[in-house]
Amino acid sequence: MAPSAQASPPEAADSEYEDLLGQWSDLESALSVLLARPRSVQNFPSKLRQCDLWLQDLVAHDIDAALYLMFQLAATSTVGYSASHALVCATLCHILAPEFRLPAHERNSLVRAAFTMNIGMTALQDTLALQREELTPEQQQAVARHPQAGVELLEALRITDDLWLEVVARHHAPQPEASQLAGLHAPEQLARILSTIDRYAAMISPRKSRAGRSATDSVRAIVGHDRELRDEVGLTLVRTVGLCPPGTFVRLDNAETAIVLRRSERANFPLVAGVVDARGEPQSSPTLYHTVRGQPRIQSALARSAVTVQLPHRVMVRLGLYAAHRTNTITG
Repeated sequence: MAPSAQASPPEAADSEYEDLLGQWSDLESALSVLLARPRSVQNFPSKLRQCDLWLQDLVAHDIDAALYLMFQLAATSTVGYSASHALVCATLCHILAPEFRLPAHERNSLVRAAFTMNIGMTALQDTLALQREELTPEQQQAVARHPQAGVELLEALRITDDLWLEVVARHHAPQPEASQLAGLHAPEQLARILSTIDRYAAMISPRKSRAGRSATDSVRAIVGHDRELRDEVGLTLVRTVGLCPPGTFVRLDNAETAIVLRRSERANFPLVAGVVDARGEPQSSPTLYHTVRGQPRIQSALARSAVTVQLPHRVMVRLGLYAAHRTNTITG
């Protein structure tokens, strides 16, 4: 897992990051409109491609800030689960695409499939996220059919990318666990990548019926414990974004609760900020810790539902940027 590119000077951070959270929120809102009312959108394919380009620009701006804001937005979204989930999945697919050395056209098909994989049940997905009761038989049928329903809707919206459509159709299809990605054809390969990311994102997201899991518990559930059957995509996810990605909460061995700000040069030893002290009281100002230096250590990951403190995310992103810049300056 490589850290993000060298940070900008701290004096540029205020203007550079002031509206980044707003831009992520705007992208989520735009995507929500596309997914909720696709037939009323003029030139749906073009609008979806614009969302993809917008996503690429935000991630290119700063991958650690992108992860931080994306995970925070996913936990507090007000536009509906379906759009929030689609944005998380598309972002992670985009970030992981270079790790799998995907050609540009395969990367495009994968990310756009992530945006639209559940377009065949957008309203139902939002409903189910708020529903505590078990699914009705009609809901179960709609869920089972949503990949094909999504393909039919996308075709009606004049999506002509066959690979995109096939990945949407296959994203819940069972696949041989032991097959290596390199040995699969492109549709199967991309469908496996999307399926793993889909499950991971679903696990970390809170719903009325259950609290979201921690990022660590989610990825461990996906990767598995059997060495022969470990999920290749899950392992790449860990290597790239970490067991505790930026924007997720952790318990430190000094009993503080901290939020992960940025990855570091060593996998799973991120830069964190203590935000709740050992007595459970919110800290008036966050305490920065470079866990790569050994003290304190991350004791466990926390689900978002376990943390009630409200954070000024623009400040936290700038703090992480400043600390990363100072570290690069000292060690560079």
